[in-house]
Amino acid sequence: MTQFFKLVAELGMPIAATVGMGVFILFIIKYILNGVVSSIKFIETVIVQLDNRVKIMNNDILKIDQEVSEQLGIPIDTDRVARADGKTDARKD
Repeated sequence: MTQFFKLVAELGMPIAATVGMGVFILFIIKYILNGVVSSIKFIETVIVQLDNRVKIMNNDILKIDQEVSEQLGIPIDTDRVARADGKTDARKD
């Protein structure tokens, strides 16, 4: 508390109040940014999970397409299979 009174005595009340408000604003900004960062991390994990689901669905659709083509006697679209061949399977089974 004596440091506050020393600051007021050396700089004057308006400057000391401005420094105090600056510290207060700094704490408020820090609090808000912590909330935003945690929300962004949550959204990032949701996006990664959705991306994995899309990869799984793509692999499943490709398998179903091959099986239906085989059962109906239609030639399998090898270009489509080749495009998806280099991608990793995202399923966990």
